[in-house]
Amino acid sequence: MMAARHPIVILGGFLSPAALYAEMSRALSALSGQKTWVVNTRIYDWIASFTQPGWAHLLNLLDATVQRAAGESDDRKVSLVGHSQGGILARLYLSPEPFMGKRYNGKERVQRLITLGSPHLNQGGLQRGGVMARWVQQRVPDAAFAPQVRYTCVAGRSVRGDPEGSAKERTAYKRYRQICGDGNVWGDFIVPEPAALLPGSEQISLDGVSHYSIFGEPWLGSESVLPLWWHP
Repeated sequence: MMAARHPIVILGGFLSPAALYAEMSRALSALSGQKTWVVNTRIYDWIASFTQPGWAHLLNLLDATVQRAAGESDDRKVSLVGHSQGGILARLYLSPEPFMGKRYNGKERVQRLITLGSPHLNQGGLQRGGVMARWVQQRVPDAAFAPQVRYTCVAGRSVRGDPEGSAKERTAYKRYRQICGDGNVWGDFIVPEPAALLPGSEQISLDGVSHYSIFGEPWLGSESVLPLWWHP
């Protein structure tokens, strides 16, 4: 019996337009043999994400893409990949509870959620996405809908924070400390490893992998890295 076809939907991260994920989408389609969709976000769609109406706008874009992709699935389900802040919104999308007047209940259409460098466990403030992360963690904690949804959390380990180290290590230390309270940890230069790994999920940590290509190659969505976290 052949396995069901599950199209893949990618939701990018904060201030990341969909075009940034074109190469990742192409490579993931080739690797998986599935059609891959990228949620059509633009930079200004994310600017409003400091408020809950802004979250709802992004969730509506995600929902529209999932609905279209699910229409091409054997069982009307998709695999959902969320990069950075997109992974946190993807968790909220799964919830059956109404949000801003709409019930998304994405767990009925998502058979698998993969988050890449998402700051799930975030003590930071508004600028670091901590408000959204804490709100989501309180209402849909950890891998809330497992085993119905298969959760995989991926963390990069490219830079260890060090207050006495190189300029990059000092910057990483400050960023990591703002998010998880401890700067002396490994991370992808933006998100510390401990914050990216949800309890109850399959957890994958990748040495030498950064948050995004501008912070060094390879990054979490690089073609060479995809086989390290994409497993049918």
